Amino acid sequence: MTLNTFQAFAEAPIDPTHQPDTGFELGWDYAHYGTVPPADHLHPLSPVRQGWEAGRDSFGRRTLQANRFARKWLQLRLNAWLRGRAFEGQQVNPAFLRQIDVAVCPVTREVLTHGTGEPSDASVDRVFNDAAYAAGNLAVMSTRVNRAKSAYGVDDAMAFVRQIEVGQLGQIDGLSAEYWARIAVLTSFATPMPHAKAANLPLLVLPPNRLRVLNPVQSLQVMLSLQFTRAGHARRCAALAGLMPTAEARYAFNAFMHTLLARRLAAGRIADAVAERHAVEDLWRDPLINQRWQRLALRLTADECERIGRVAASRGLAGNGVRWLTAESATDGWALESSGYAVAQPCRPATGRAPKPVDGQRNAFPVAGRPWGSLYEPVVTQTAIS
Repeated sequence: MTLNTFQAFAEAPIDPTHQPDTGFELGWDYAHYGTVPPADHLHPLSPVRQGWEAGRDSFGRRTLQANRFARKWLQLRLNAWLRGRAFEGQQVNPAFLRQIDVAVCPVTREVLTHGTGEPSDASVDRVFNDAAYAAGNLAVMSTRVNRAKSAYGVDDAMAFVRQIEVGQLGQIDGLSAEYWARIAVLTSFATPMPHAKAANLPLLVLPPNRLRVLNPVQSLQVMLSLQFTRAGHARRCAALAGLMPTAEARYAFNAFMHTLLARRLAAGRIADAVAERHAVEDLWRDPLINQRWQRLALRLTADECERIGRVAASRGLAGNGVRWLTAESATDGWALESSGYAVAQPCRPATGRAPKPVDGQRNAFPVAGRPWGSLYEPVVTQTAIS
């Protein structure tokens, strides 16, 4: 999603005290990576131009390598600034963008290209539109999915699915009902929702690396769906059954897990990690799996889902590729109080600026300590999470 300068400032005006400082920092970082800002920002009065010139004077030839992650980082920051959106710059850096990079679009499953100008080019988008460009709220997808998704949320995407399925429309913005259904699920992960509503969503797409799952019942859904992607699932499933709060919930758990295992075995051998991921997602097309999942999920409360996930994580039952965060840590830098818009800050002087940290030296993502919350984040590459 791109906007020109004039559209952006017309739609989301920012306090003038904030604009020059952010623009100057952008220009400074363009210079630090030895790249030139877009032509629209090279006029003499542009704060980006001023920061770029100051950076060039400071760094000279001592610049950093501008790989595609650094260039994407600069582009994201520029787009956020033009639209008045908050950008959390401590955790979201070129190294972070490398971590969330994927080879295949999670929505269309097409192989992503880079820098070709085609709709298949990789694009980074905010998953929850009312939050900032921040860790846990960003995912890589194709440009055409990003443009179609635009500012739509879970309810919008599900409405599009219903419209297409009843025959009113073949596609909406070039995407089929299957793709809009995946967008709805992807968006729901970072969107706080009532327990019953989240419990009724099929897991048509797994959360990409570093995307945070805020709803406890979906956290449990993801954790259970991944149980059969690694060895030792019989022992883990028996232990998880023991965490169910009632005999009725335990019976529903066993019925769901037995059905999930049967469908997974029927899918046959899996060639690679991407195919494994897609196989898990495709299990959720089965009406019986959804029926038995809902029977289990609606017998649990959000607090019970949180407790099960917390205990499972502490006992090593959730897998090595997930972790649970406190609510405060999970939405750190999301600017939820301003619906993801930047808040004016005092402008720092352009001179005497502290040196910028190099790629990979910014603050790493903090590991949340106890007490655990119900926020799930896949952070380690493994068979089913890439």
